[in-house]
Amino acid sequence: MPEPTKKTVSAFTKKPKTQTAEIGATVIFEAETEKTDVKVRWQRDSKDIASSYKYTISAEGNMHSLTINNIVQEDAVGYAVIAGVSKVKFELKIKESEVKEAQKAISPDPAVAEPKPEEPKEAPPAPTGSSASDTSGTVSDGSATEGLLESHQPDTRQDLTGLFTEKPQSGEVNVGENITLVARVCGESLLKKPTVKWFKGKWMDLASKSGKHLQLKEHYDRNSKVYTFEMHIIAAKANFAGGYRCEVSSRDKFDSCNFDLVVHEARTTDGFDIRTAFRRTSTDAGEDSGELDFNLIHQIHSLAVHVSTEPEVDVWEILQKAPPSAYEKIAFQYGITDLRGMLKRLKKMKKEEKKSAAFLRKLDPAYQVEKGHKIKLQIEVANSDAEVKWLKNGQEIHPTGRYIFESVGNKRFLTINNCTLADDAAYTCMIGDEKTFTELFVKEPPVLIVRNLEDQMVMKGERVEFECEVSEEGAQVKWEKDGVELTRDESFKYRFKKDGCKHVLIINDVTKEDCGHYRVKTNGGQSLAELMVQEKQLEVYQNIADLTVKAKDQAVFKCEVSDENVKGIWYKNGVEVKPDARTHITHIGRIHKLTIDEVKPEDEGDYTFVPEGYAFNLSAKLNFLEVKIDFVPRQDPPKIHLDCMGRTAESTILVVAGNKLRLDVPITGDPAPTVVWTKGEKGSFKEGESRPEPRHIWTAKNGEVLTDSDGRVHVESTKGHCIFTIEGAERQDEGVYSVIVRNPAGEDTADINVKVVDVPDPPEAPRILSVGEDSCVVQWDPPLFDGGQPVIGYVLERKKTKSYRWMRLNFDPYKETTYEAKRMIEGVAYEMRVYAVNTIGMSRPSAASQPFVPVAPTSEPTGLCVDDISDTTISLKWRAPERIGSAELEGYGVEYCKEGSDEWIPAFSGLTERTTVIVHDLPTGEKMQFRVRAYNMAGPSLPATLQQAVTIREIMQRPKIWLPRNLRQTLIKKVGEMINLVIPFQGKPRPQVTWTKNDELLDPKQVSIRNSDTDTILFIRRSERKDSGKYEVQVQIENVEDRASVNIQIVDLPGPPQNLKVIDVWGFNVALEWKPPKDNGNCDITGYTIQKADKKTMVNPNLQICVFAKMENSAVLPSVQFPHTDPLVSRSVIAGYNATLSCSVRGIPKPKITWYKNKMDITNEAKYRMFSNQGVLTLEIRKPCPFDGGVYMCKAVNDSGEDVVECKLEVRRKYMPLTQELPRNLHSNS
Repeated sequence: MPEPTKKTVSAFTKKPKTQTAEIGATVIFEAETEKTDVKVRWQRDSKDIASSYKYTISAEGNMHSLTINNIVQEDAVGYAVIAGVSKVKFELKIKESEVKEAQKAISPDPAVAEPKPEEPKEAPPAPTGSSASDTSGTVSDGSATEGLLESHQPDTRQDLTGLFTEKPQSGEVNVGENITLVARVCGESLLKKPTVKWFKGKWMDLASKSGKHLQLKEHYDRNSKVYTFEMHIIAAKANFAGGYRCEVSSRDKFDSCNFDLVVHEARTTDGFDIRTAFRRTSTDAGEDSGELDFNLIHQIHSLAVHVSTEPEVDVWEILQKAPPSAYEKIAFQYGITDLRGMLKRLKKMKKEEKKSAAFLRKLDPAYQVEKGHKIKLQIEVANSDAEVKWLKNGQEIHPTGRYIFESVGNKRFLTINNCTLADDAAYTCMIGDEKTFTELFVKEPPVLIVRNLEDQMVMKGERVEFECEVSEEGAQVKWEKDGVELTRDESFKYRFKKDGCKHVLIINDVTKEDCGHYRVKTNGGQSLAELMVQEKQLEVYQNIADLTVKAKDQAVFKCEVSDENVKGIWYKNGVEVKPDARTHITHIGRIHKLTIDEVKPEDEGDYTFVPEGYAFNLSAKLNFLEVKIDFVPRQDPPKIHLDCMGRTAESTILVVAGNKLRLDVPITGDPAPTVVWTKGEKGSFKEGESRPEPRHIWTAKNGEVLTDSDGRVHVESTKGHCIFTIEGAERQDEGVYSVIVRNPAGEDTADINVKVVDVPDPPEAPRILSVGEDSCVVQWDPPLFDGGQPVIGYVLERKKTKSYRWMRLNFDPYKETTYEAKRMIEGVAYEMRVYAVNTIGMSRPSAASQPFVPVAPTSEPTGLCVDDISDTTISLKWRAPERIGSAELEGYGVEYCKEGSDEWIPAFSGLTERTTVIVHDLPTGEKMQFRVRAYNMAGPSLPATLQQAVTIREIMQRPKIWLPRNLRQTLIKKVGEMINLVIPFQGKPRPQVTWTKNDELLDPKQVSIRNSDTDTILFIRRSERKDSGKYEVQVQIENVEDRASVNIQIVDLPGPPQNLKVIDVWGFNVALEWKPPKDNGNCDITGYTIQKADKKTMVNPNLQICVFAKMENSAVLPSVQFPHTDPLVSRSVIAGYNATLSCSVRGIPKPKITWYKNKMDITNEAKYRMFSNQGVLTLEIRKPCPFDGGVYMCKAVNDSGEDVVECKLEVRRKYMPLTQELPRNLHSNS
């Protein structure tokens, strides 16, 4: 929010300075603050520093220091100290000589790096770890892994695409030494602490092995938000060597890393112990546990005097290929003495996954499903009758509404409906003793923020609650202030409350430092709100008034303030008033009272009330009225004693509307004069003119009011004073008040001008002139009435349209009537209102402005170019802006102007939503410039302009036909098919298109031609044989033309072969002869099909033979058509056993078959299966029951007609007497 410029005052009286130090030294930076209770933060490279062995932070009173111990080269960076809004930067530098020596020490020495040729090649030993555990860990390099098997190379990849920011690396250690393996995880994007597990081998969890030789540690750095996990191996043993794995998981995220540990034997120089060649890899489990390590055997051979010249062989490869009977011979040949260990290793090497006998398809290793959705687990079993059991975390699952078991053939399904987090488990499917496992991961949907945070403005010391509502109960949220995560600290400054879907951030006793932007984050969104803290301002609801009391009366001073917790002190003439028997001080709620009983003359004076903690006071005067009786025989004329007297001068008195107006006029006269108060309009008469009739008259004599026209008006007359009082002055009380005193000795008159001032009237509703991405410009008119005092400024407030909380934008009055409000959220609707302020106070708020949304104009359109141009038109095209913003894009505006001119002319009225436009009626031959702007609620964007002016003149383009690839060869269509040829072309101006067939123009009644600027279409709805031929298309512009031709061939079915004859018959053979058909269907005959029929499948007992002519891409027309053959036969079957009904059918074209039961179509019934094979139709009825009996009918239909056969099926019960004779026509399949 814009505020009046204030001079920035640093919070530091002494600032730290840049220092230069040596490597290994200690440096102290000191800072001194102006106040002692200021919170100070130290930073390194813009990151907060916490106290540790490296950094020591101390504070004593207003002195603060940062100590950096054991300086290294990496400490030479920028530092800063922050107190409140003050920030001081400084640096730490390293002496140049120290830097050069450090670099020289790091650079490798070639003489040292080269190994001596006569020394045996060994892996470099790890650093000794007995002295300090933190220096015992080593990281393996290329030379350290040469001795490892190729399949056991350490994983040195550092792809940090998962959760790890630093992965544990492979290492080496000697027996008896220590090593530390470190993994780091960044927790900035995680809603909860990650879980880390360490494994050795494939499944051994090291958490249960913690003890003397293994320790697991972890810690969290709040500044960098990094979790560090360490595995300390103490006094390493030989069996610690092997592959390790580190796994980290956090809710739905997972990552893992493999690494190796190499443990070296302790070397001796005196000799070599041959027994170490047969040491097993496991020394703690027993005599026969573990595997033999034969690597040392090869070392024995390398130390021998005689070196074999034979090539190295892999004994294990020989053993794998050899038969078991040759194992003993090979072991003796290569010096293997432990045959049992050799057989164990061979067994593991030859072990292959055994194919399951119960499962054809097992469960996948893992499944994933979103919370609330359903998932189906599927297996296939070898035996369709096998019973399966489903287990969840080892407990058997029983069918319920959420768990559904299904069995379809040899497939088994487990369906889990409405998955919850409780379903995230391991599942097992069992068939006998065989099992298959899987894991189900339930993924939580993103948690959305349903109700956003609201901006708040509170007074200092109050309690603030930021409340939001999320889409799911129990969801984890993260609270941040100005980008820094908030935690529950010891002082309980921040408290986090969770109630179902509601999450509340509570801030107790807010201060100015709590001002800022507060953000709540979930894994599916975030919400931002601003907190503004204002210093408390004490308002006076009732001021103390002057009192005039008589002796022995009671005087009560009373005031009322806005804060009931504020205490105060009463003073009399600058001296604190102490309560006694006559003086009483009370404080009830917001009301403070000072009561004086039996007033005495010494009680007269000035009384003041001072609120504690506020720099103002309330004052009033106590006048003591002493009654004296003088008997003066003479008479004095009345006299008014004022500073400005007479009719020629006015004394103006200002009174605030609502306050008490008290006019105390000293008068003299004997006898006591009669006082008359009159009120007239201000300036209603001039000097020398007659006084007009007063509007109001009040008369008092001897202290009694004779006339009183208004209950708010009180007139008193005492000796030496006449008092005129109006309770709660109003605007209409403004005017000229005249006091007239009369007695028998004469009269006197004085005029007093009273002006009633008030707060201004509220301004009119503000107007929003413009909006930006996070700001708006608002304007308003001054109020019609300024309250009698000039307006000194305005105060503005804003609120979100859907909220009820108004936020003040400025605390000091803003003098202008145009204001730019900033720091708003783009895309959120706001309203504004204005207060007018004068010296009296602040007016009532104006009416709210029309709702508006802060949005920024879009970026300029991209890719503006000329698509086409003619003598009077131009076609432009462009792409949408790269940044649209939160406001909807309303459209585009196109403008043009002549080259050299600045007068841009709209190409059309309004906006267009398309990204292409044609501008018409342009002057031919003129050079024109064009630009396009995108519009949204915020107005137009920056223009996208052509790089250079364009001359409006059509460009001649030669005609060219682009014949599609599929039309460059003969197009073959069948009779009756539709022909639709689309041939694109180019040319400017628009070319003339002409179609011909066989050099003749086409008949428009048979062929439809449609032309456009870029293509031509030839369309034939139903093709015929006569449409075959060569079609030619010609495009021509003046004397330039281009041609293309398309060959179309319409084919039909060939006619039947002619003169079919049987030339010879011998044995089971027959020789046939025929002539080609007369009509080949406008296509070459590719062959003939011969068919025969005998009396088993035909009604006609004579053998019939037919010959079909065949051609490519065509159907077959028979020379003879056969009617429907063998009918259905009525049957009687036994219930529970599958039954079939069969018949045969023949027809050209192939008929459509439909089965009926009792004249009801059973085609889609699951109980029935229909088959058709070489004209034989079969209906299978699965396990019929007595209700399946009835009349079954088979219907065959084709274009030539239809035929129907039917039979009756009887279904008998499964058990019947053995003496009953079975029907002969029983035909059933069990």
